Amino acid sequence: MLNINAIFALYFCSGEKMNTSMFYGKRTPGVQTRVPPSDSEDSCLSESGDSDEDEDYRPAPGDESSISSSSDDSGSTDGDSDAVPSTSSAATAARAAATTAAATKQKRQRVEWKTARRQKEVPVWQDALPEADAVRLPIQYFRDFFDTELLDSIVEQSNLYCTQNNPNCALKFDRNELEQFIGTVVYMSILHLPRSRMYWSSACRLPHVADVMPRDRWEAIKHYIHFNNNMTPNNEDRLFKIRPLIDALLPKFQALPQDQMLCVDEQMVPFKGKSSLKQYIPSKPHKWGYKIFVLCDTKGLVHSFDIFAGKSDPPPNGPDIGASGNIVLKLAQVIQGALNHLLYFDNWFSSLQLFVALANNGIPTLGTVRQNRLQGCTFSADGEMKKKGRGTFEEKQAVVENVEVRAVKWFDNRGVIVASTFASAQPVSTVERWDRKQKKRMTVECPNIISLYNKFMGGVDALDALIAYYRIHIRSKKYYHRFFFHFVDMAIVNSWLFYRRDSESLNIPKKKQRDLLSFRTSVAQALCMQGKDLSKKKRGRPSSDLEREFERKRHRGPAKAIPAQEVRADAVGHWPVVESSRQRCKLPNCRGQTVIKCSKCNVHLCLNKNNNCFRDFHQ
Repeated sequence: MLNINAIFALYFCSGEKMNTSMFYGKRTPGVQTRVPPSDSEDSCLSESGDSDEDEDYRPAPGDESSISSSSDDSGSTDGDSDAVPSTSSAATAARAAATTAAATKQKRQRVEWKTARRQKEVPVWQDALPEADAVRLPIQYFRDFFDTELLDSIVEQSNLYCTQNNPNCALKFDRNELEQFIGTVVYMSILHLPRSRMYWSSACRLPHVADVMPRDRWEAIKHYIHFNNNMTPNNEDRLFKIRPLIDALLPKFQALPQDQMLCVDEQMVPFKGKSSLKQYIPSKPHKWGYKIFVLCDTKGLVHSFDIFAGKSDPPPNGPDIGASGNIVLKLAQVIQGALNHLLYFDNWFSSLQLFVALANNGIPTLGTVRQNRLQGCTFSADGEMKKKGRGTFEEKQAVVENVEVRAVKWFDNRGVIVASTFASAQPVSTVERWDRKQKKRMTVECPNIISLYNKFMGGVDALDALIAYYRIHIRSKKYYHRFFFHFVDMAIVNSWLFYRRDSESLNIPKKKQRDLLSFRTSVAQALCMQGKDLSKKKRGRPSSDLEREFERKRHRGPAKAIPAQEVRADAVGHWPVVESSRQRCKLPNCRGQTVIKCSKCNVHLCLNKNNNCFRDFHQ
């Protein structure tokens, strides 16, 4: 029997063209074959397909149509043979160009690593954080992000969405009601109940939520709250429904003054509903959810973010260095390169090309890196370093496109590799580790590059912890609801961190600064009382005599908080009410006794000709 090579040689040496896609039977759709040129100087056996080059052949971009046409015409007459050499020549030229490009790329990636000797100095920051004039109210910090323009846009789109769903029923949604809705969900994150309807139930009624708006109205707002017009969809944008929300918040985060130390990491927004954007990462505390890449400082203050929607394009006019590296380049666009901001990231993003690209933009970087992403760099195996003892490290350096990169492998419980364009292993410090064999704490050497990474890399983890303390848990099947509530949490945490920064610049003691819970409660209270007139008679059945008697005889609780200045001065619903009991006036430096209190603020105030504390309190 003739073998396959002999059959190929017989056909090609005879000068006849052979349709190789039909050789083994029915032609497979989409399979493209290359016809060898008739003027080739190779022997007949090399033309039969035994060459090693033909096995790795891939059509160049733009050549697919010509290759396909040559394969389809393989059974035509000899009169059409003039088109074959030109098609094959184009394919050969494309293959040669691809081979040359691959060789050039491989040559460019060859990096020579040497043992590092001298110490590198950490760059000095060329800027400083601005000093605050005064500490503002918590609601004012929050409105830096959710301003009037953004709230009006949400109100407009929500009313439009309700009309599109039911033209006979108008939502009649306004800005004050939207702020009250946000205030109620913030209260729900502080005083968490398993179901949202329980806040209005007789058994678990919460006045901070139930007195703000009726339950059915709250559920209607939740159902119809919207951020973009569904009648003009953008099929290419997977985040179309929340795109106006992103476009409104992102410039405000990017405009915040930046500290020297910045970091990039991923954040998971918990969500287990049905969504094509949902990710599953087993190593995360919240394994199911949406992935957001965040640029923040070491305390968790967000400066930029990017929601992962399936692909990561390079930034405009920037190099394409892969999906993970493109994310860092995109987020780092807001960093001013001439000020020596230092950027940290982990091994999911790190690559030699990323270090070089950021250094060319004037941004020194540091991050853990995987061994296979340092081309040409080799370190001792973990087993060899373990024999030398914990704290053993090796340092190497290389110059890539005029950028000096340092790489250090340090062995603790296992080996870890850290690379940087500004830091080195020296000076070496010491850390304490527990020795299981000797059952005591031992002193272990730690390179400076490792200490810097451990100290300044945890910014996104700090942000996740602050959000997780009082996260908004409102069940919904709509994915954009989860993003909206997450951005509210992110804005409150950013507001609190900015408030802490202003307090520290004014040398206010930490004991006198608001903690996150107090800050969040103040924001919720101000939002719930925005434009609210509590003196209006409530609709519905009056409470029973037993409930009124219980309310009258209840034990005296702690003092009620005084509303914020913005609520006191809104001139809506502040009416004097006469009480049966006399109490001291709550205005500072007033020792008078009064029976008058404000119906909205629920604060006793003097109201007479000589001492009008009621007027002074609401100015």
